[in-house]
Amino acid sequence: MTGAPAAEVAALAAPAAPGDLWVLAHGVGGRTDLPVPFWLALYGAGIAVVLSFAALGALWPTPRLSPDKGRPLPRVLAAVADSPVFRGVLRGVVLAATLVLLAAAFAGGPDEASNPLPWFLFIVFWVGLVPVSLLFGPVWRIVSPLRTLHALVSRVAGGDPDEGLRDLPPGLGYWPATVGISAFVWLELVLPITADARALGIILLLYGVAHLVAASVYGAGWFARAEAFEVYSTLVGRLAPIGRLPDGRLGLRNPLGGLSGVRAEPGLVAFVVVLLGSTAFDGVTRTSWWGEFAGDRGGWAAVPKGTLGLVLCCAVVAVTYIAATRASGRTARADAGPLPGAFVHSVVPIAVGYAVAHYFTLLLFEGQQALRLASDPFGTGANWFGTADHNVDFTVISPRTVALVQIGGIVVGHVLGVIAAHDRAISLFKGRAAVRGQYPLLAVMVAYTLGGVALLLGTG
Repeated sequence: MTGAPAAEVAALAAPAAPGDLWVLAHGVGGRTDLPVPFWLALYGAGIAVVLSFAALGALWPTPRLSPDKGRPLPRVLAAVADSPVFRGVLRGVVLAATLVLLAAAFAGGPDEASNPLPWFLFIVFWVGLVPVSLLFGPVWRIVSPLRTLHALVSRVAGGDPDEGLRDLPPGLGYWPATVGISAFVWLELVLPITADARALGIILLLYGVAHLVAASVYGAGWFARAEAFEVYSTLVGRLAPIGRLPDGRLGLRNPLGGLSGVRAEPGLVAFVVVLLGSTAFDGVTRTSWWGEFAGDRGGWAAVPKGTLGLVLCCAVVAVTYIAATRASGRTARADAGPLPGAFVHSVVPIAVGYAVAHYFTLLLFEGQQALRLASDPFGTGANWFGTADHNVDFTVISPRTVALVQIGGIVVGHVLGVIAAHDRAISLFKGRAAVRGQYPLLAVMVAYTLGGVALLLGTG
């Protein structure tokens, strides 16, 4: 492994301890692997965000982003992508994989050493959902096993999956999805059961049953608002280069144009805040001062402080973001409605950039463990896919490249956020107020950038 100390390679090669899946998010890469000094990376990231804002103020005087602009895909590609057969195969594969993983949770090994469920849930699915959605759009809405099961049950019963017994409650918005994503990140980052396949299996079954019952009452529209992972995939998919054009056809588009189509609805700001705050908390837990605060206590004894830390990180993001957007309205001296919701789309690329930076190595390296366990999900000595003897290859990428990807994820995410915010600001505010009104939000984005790079690469 180019540039990696021998001790670091040895640490990477060591198997994960039960319950420590999420600790491996920073498997390689650190400030000692940077091709530039840490301080230069830190301030360079902040300066890049400020310079992008200055350039936008001078060169981007009118709104340009629209979800309605794009170029249709070639008919053959569009026909294949929209083919009922193609989509049916995808749904069938994902449903079958889900059922096998749930069966393995109870019939396979008890923990991550021999059971594929923890690896597939926290790495292949949770982390992998980001790059797949970034490339192809809201894929989970298409292949979700919950939607597939709901559609099958509805058709067997002779009903329409889209029709429920009653309408969704007014004002429901994305609050159920916010509750779901909050519970998931609490499970992932705080609760000491991430390696307990049995416990995870029970949680997933309860989660699935609850959504299927709700969908039987409210119809398939329930998933679009309440199923946390579908909402997450849909938000990230707004940045995909492929999307629906106004005529319904699939087409290539400006990813930021797709992002501009996000509209404020109840619970959406809270959902995005949890995404960003939870990733920040993941970075905080890597610092020495968090170790001093949390002490040596592990297991359930560490849950109260971990819960407090997660809540505080989300609260800091919420307070700073809401205060900045409201200050933007006062600075621009404009009445443009609820500004936290108006600018929430600009936080999405920041959250995605943080996710790429924090979990890139987790997917790249520890995702290979999932490949190995997939061949023998029940611990019977089988080798279904010929990968049961696969060893993790830590040489596929150097630590220096990892460090550059991590910094790039944060910086690019913030620059895209600045662009999205600027385009929205000049559509809401008039004249010089359009630039002046962005100052508070810019200050917060620069602070997020510096904090993100420091937490990711620093040792404090």
